[in-house]
Amino acid sequence: MPSQSRSILLIYCSMIIGLCQLSCKKMVSVPQPINSITTPQMFESDNQAKTAMAGVYSLMVNGGLNFSNGYATLLTALSSDELFYYGAGDAQILSFGPNQLLYNNSYTSSVWTNAYKTIYNANAVIEGIAASTSYTLTDTVRKRLTGEAQFVRAFCYFYLANLFGDVPLVLTVDFNKTRYMTRTPVSEVYRQIIADLTEAQSVLTAQPAGERITPDKWTATAMLARVYLYTGEYAKAAAQATAVIDNVSRYNLESDPNKVFLIASKEAIWQLKQGIKDATYLNMTTEAYFLWPAPWPNGVTKYCLTESLLNAFETGDRRRSAWVNSSTNTGAGLYWYPYKYKLGRHNGAQNIASTEYYMVLRLAEMYLIRAEAAANGAPGGTAAAIADLNVIRNRAGLTALPATLTSDQVIAAVAHERQVELFAEWGHRWLDLKRTGRAHDVLSVIPGKQPWTGDYQLLYPIPATEIQINPRLQQNPDYLN
Repeated sequence: MPSQSRSILLIYCSMIIGLCQLSCKKMVSVPQPINSITTPQMFESDNQAKTAMAGVYSLMVNGGLNFSNGYATLLTALSSDELFYYGAGDAQILSFGPNQLLYNNSYTSSVWTNAYKTIYNANAVIEGIAASTSYTLTDTVRKRLTGEAQFVRAFCYFYLANLFGDVPLVLTVDFNKTRYMTRTPVSEVYRQIIADLTEAQSVLTAQPAGERITPDKWTATAMLARVYLYTGEYAKAAAQATAVIDNVSRYNLESDPNKVFLIASKEAIWQLKQGIKDATYLNMTTEAYFLWPAPWPNGVTKYCLTESLLNAFETGDRRRSAWVNSSTNTGAGLYWYPYKYKLGRHNGAQNIASTEYYMVLRLAEMYLIRAEAAANGAPGGTAAAIADLNVIRNRAGLTALPATLTSDQVIAAVAHERQVELFAEWGHRWLDLKRTGRAHDVLSVIPGKQPWTGDYQLLYPIPATEIQINPRLQQNPDYLN
C-alpha cells in the first residue's frame, strides 16, 4: 500500500531543481548540470533545459507504481469489469472491486498527488523557459520543450478530469495563486486540454526515426483525436485520427500481436522509457511486475482477469492467445492475467537494455476512435466505421463484420472491439463505460459489485488531505469527509 500522499500545496513548495538531480541520461542523452543550480540557471542552455524535461518523463515512469506508471491501468481495471483482486489484507485495494471506496483511500490520493506533481513539473518547465533570457537557450529548443510540457500537462488533466470530475486547473507554479484554488468545471478543463494540445501540435515537429519516448507533433495529434471523441466533436476526432493513420511512413499496425508492445513497434505513438538500474523492477515495466504471477509461471496472481472479459473474446481471436496468460496459483485453480508485456521478473535483468517500454498511445486506438466517430456522424458513416473495425479484426484473425450492420450494431461493435483491444491499458474500459453512459447498466449487476451503493462511485473521491488543507475544495457527492 502506498504511503499517505502529500497535498498539492506541499508539492508546490518543493523545488523544481530536483528534476536536474535525477538520473535522466537514460531518457535524453544530455549532460547533467554542474553542481546545484537555481531555477533560472536551469534554463540557461539547451542541454540544461533538455535535462529538466527529461526529469519530467523520468518521474512519470520510474519509482514504483504511481498515476502514470501503473495506477491508471490497475485501479480503473478493478473499478470496471476487467480485473478482480485475488488477495486479502489490503482493504483499500479490495474496495475498488465492488466500487465502495472511502474518501480517504490512499490509492486514489496517490493518483491525484502524482498527477499534480507532474503538472507542477510541466508548469515549471513552461515558466522557466519563458523567463529565460539566455542566448544559449535556442528558439528551436524553447519551442520544442514548451510544446512537450504542454502535452504532458494536457495528458495529466485528461485523466484527472475523467477520474475525479471537476479539478483545480493549475497553470502556474506560483504558490500564492494555487494554495486555495477551487475546483474548475470539467468543460473548462477540457478547453485548456485542447488549447495545450493544439499549441503543442503546432510547435512540435515529427521526431526522427528511433525510439518514440518524447511527445512530438503526431503524439499531440493522437491525443487530440481522443479528446475530441470524449467531447463529442466527432468530425474533429475523425480528422485527427486520420492524420495519424495516413502517416504510413511512420505508423502501421503490427501484423503479429506479440510485437505490438516492443520498443521497435511500428504501432507505437508514444512510450515512456523506464529505467534499468532498479534492483526490484530491473528493466521491465511496472505493470508486468505487479500483474504477473510470482513466482512465474504458476505463482499467485493477485490481479486476475474477470470471466466477463475472457468471455468477450471471440473464438480464434489472436489477441486472446497473445495478450492473456494463466497461472495455477500454486494449485488454487486456473487464473488469467494480462500478458501484453513479455518481460517480467523471471526474464528481466538489471542494467540490461529493455526490449519493451511502457506503451501510452498506439495506432490501434486511432482506428477505433475514427470508427466510433464515423458511427456517430463523422464523414463516412457506418460504412467507414465498419471498414476501420475490420482492419482491427483482420489483425486479430477474425472474420470481417458485414456491411449490413445497423447504426446501433456498429456502435455496439465499436464498444466490443475497444473492450478486447484496449483491455488493461490506461483505464480505457472504465472511461469508456462512463463516457458512453453504460457504466451503471454494466457494472451494477455484476455479483462482485453487490450491493451497488450508488453511481457516485463512478468518480473517485477528492483526497481528504487536500480538503483539510484547502477548505475551498469540495468533496464529490456522497463521499463522507
